[in-house]
Amino acid sequence: MHMSESIHILPPELANRIAAGEVVQRPASAVKELIENALDAGAHRIEIYVRDAGKTLIQVIDDGTGMNEADALMSFRRHATSKIGSVEDLERITTLGFRGEALASIAAVAQVELKSRSSSDDVATVLRIDGDIVKEMSKDSGARGTTVTVKNLFYNTPARRNFLKTRHTELKNITDTVIRGALAYPEVAWLLVSDDETLLDVPPQEARIRATAVLGERVGASLMACSEATEYVSVEGYLARPEYARKTRTDQYLFLNRRPIVSKMIGHAVFQGYEHLLISGGFPLYVLHVNIDPQRVDVNVHPSKLEVKFENESTIYRMVLSVVRKTLAMNDLAPRVEFRDGMAVDPDVDRFALRPAQTSSTDAGAPIFAFRPDAMPAVLPSEGKSTILPLSRPQTGRNSGSAPDVPEEFEHRRAARPGETEARAIWQIQNKYIISQVRSGLVIVDQHVAHERILYERVLANFENSLPVIQQLLFPQTLELPAGDYALVKDLEPHLRQLGFDLKVFGRNTVVIEGIPADVKPGSEQKILTDVLEDFKANEHASVIDVRDRLAKSFACKAAIKAGDPLNAQEMTVLIEQLFLTNMPYVCPHGRPVVIRIPVEELDRRFGRT
Repeated sequence: MHMSESIHILPPELANRIAAGEVVQRPASAVKELIENALDAGAHRIEIYVRDAGKTLIQVIDDGTGMNEADALMSFRRHATSKIGSVEDLERITTLGFRGEALASIAAVAQVELKSRSSSDDVATVLRIDGDIVKEMSKDSGARGTTVTVKNLFYNTPARRNFLKTRHTELKNITDTVIRGALAYPEVAWLLVSDDETLLDVPPQEARIRATAVLGERVGASLMACSEATEYVSVEGYLARPEYARKTRTDQYLFLNRRPIVSKMIGHAVFQGYEHLLISGGFPLYVLHVNIDPQRVDVNVHPSKLEVKFENESTIYRMVLSVVRKTLAMNDLAPRVEFRDGMAVDPDVDRFALRPAQTSSTDAGAPIFAFRPDAMPAVLPSEGKSTILPLSRPQTGRNSGSAPDVPEEFEHRRAARPGETEARAIWQIQNKYIISQVRSGLVIVDQHVAHERILYERVLANFENSLPVIQQLLFPQTLELPAGDYALVKDLEPHLRQLGFDLKVFGRNTVVIEGIPADVKPGSEQKILTDVLEDFKANEHASVIDVRDRLAKSFACKAAIKAGDPLNAQEMTVLIEQLFLTNMPYVCPHGRPVVIRIPVEELDRRFGRT
């Protein structure tokens, strides 16, 4: 057998430093590994002390089970762990750590001291490790638990040390790591001290109190609790109201079986759930716990253990999307109008501020409208249809008890007194807007975008249930299309059928329309199909993954009643009622506001009744 002249086995100390680079990338990585060990050891209190953003000192103290001398020595060996012992264990991981690399990796790039005592020992074991080598072992008095002190991180890998970010950035990463631990384990007390300054000090708390303590009073007051469970997965936690959206994703806290993770798929589901309630470029703030059978997920896909692979991603996606939409629908998100005489607007309100059209010089003193979220009845989606504006009626059992089946707040539902007509409680302005009286004041509804929201959700339900409502044409319509549109119809044909179009595609760019969706007026079938195709092409580059979602938006926009269409009292009544049977009655699929509210207190104030 020939000896290799170019390939050789790396020395252990070099191999260990290479491996350590995957696990310990920055001070926050070391903090994460050490607090995970503390949590796995059953700690009730964890204290973290850092100096110089972790470069000079990281110390983590816990009151967990601790270790005896033999275990303390073994804990620094690479791939030494108490948490798994077989391949089967790897497939159902329930601990935060499992690879047995953390302490070995930290010791390879720092000077480490460990002090630990188990409940069965009278004294603690003290180890001093310097670059993989045990320099000292002794005994000392001490409470049960473990203290790990990490000094001069990356002292022997200067290149890694030189590439660390600024002190502020590294400290922020450490703080974020501890915050995630504190949110995942509210029953544990946490203390974080940086250069003798206490950054976090929280006792064991209930989950919502912990979230408020960590995220701040203002955000905590805005949190909306969410919870949903199936046999496969459960999702619970808190969503912040849309006006607390952030410019970045930094305040998005996601946990899988209490392990902090990063998931683009779940993040997208939450974002989609908020739809267009967020300001442009905003990201929702949330604390979400996803719990699933450990055998249905693989956490062993990345050294940092932040990335995971789910057995069934689509199920998780739909569950999270459903939970977010349900939670938002059940909370007060309708904008409320206040008349301001000056320009000053509260910063929180300003996120939702919508300015009126340019006014003339004679209107210089006109009030500024500022919209902010406030109470509005939220009701659930439905099944069955009205003869005027088809939409589904409420499903039995779904969210029962959480919201009324119909918007009882609308006064026009009350029986009219003798001599009164129903129209007295509902009016159409400029054939564009509907004004209706509610107990708390007035609501103003944009009729086009309201109908657009109704049709959009109905189309999505048709796609989901594959039960389109088709009205057959007495005389089929033949439509010749440009080559590009003809090719698009062929591609979209299955989706168009689910939308309610009964089509036959012939050669030579010809399409025969034999049936149209129930929401389309007979006589406009050719125009509606071509309009949908045009709108679909115009939004081809929009950041929407789902073809069906784009098609639903295009159809809803083109089939909805228009500004300028006169409506009678009954049609307006049904429109408003069915608007509040949708999942998200406050914004249209393209992000425009649908409803605003003027509280009676504001009217009283303007008329000097306060």
